[in-house]
Amino acid sequence: MDTNESLSCVLIPAASTMLLLPNVTIAEVVDLYAIEAAEDGPEWLSGELEWRGLTLPVVSYNAANGGERIIPSGVRGRIAVLNTIGDSHSAAPFMALLTQGIPSQIKLQPDQIRQREASDLGPADLMAVEIEGEDAVIPNLEFLESLAAPA
Repeated sequence: MDTNESLSCVLIPAASTMLLLPNVTIAEVVDLYAIEAAEDGPEWLSGELEWRGLTLPVVSYNAANGGERIIPSGVRGRIAVLNTIGDSHSAAPFMALLTQGIPSQIKLQPDQIRQREASDLGPADLMAVEIEGEDAVIPNLEFLESLAAPA
C-alpha cells in the first residue's frame, strides 16, 4: 500500500468514547488547569480558556451530546484547541474541547478504519467508526462550533 494514502489523526478520549479527528484540526493541546470554570451558562460549557490573547469557550463533548457535563479530575485531563471549519470560522477561528485524557496521534491507512452501525449517536456525533477493532466516533465539528460560536 502506498504510504501517501495515510492520514495523520488524533484520538481524543472523551467521556465514554474516543474521538477521531484529522491532525490538522488540532491547533494545540493545553493542560486542564488553564480553564476558568463556568459559573452559569449552557450545560455544554465547561468554562473558558485564555489562549493566545483569545477567550475560547471550552465544550464538554458529553454534555453537548445530551449527557452530563463531566469535569476530569487529576492530571490526565487536557483541553484540545481546535481550528474551526464552519461558517463561524472568520469570527471565531478556534474553539476548545475538554478531554478525559491525553490525546494520541495515529497514522491511518484506508484499510484500518471502517464505518460501523451505531444506534446511539447524538447530535455531536457525525459517524461511528472502528479502527483496528477499537470503537471511535468522528465528531460533528460544525454542530460543536454552532454551540460555541455564540459563546
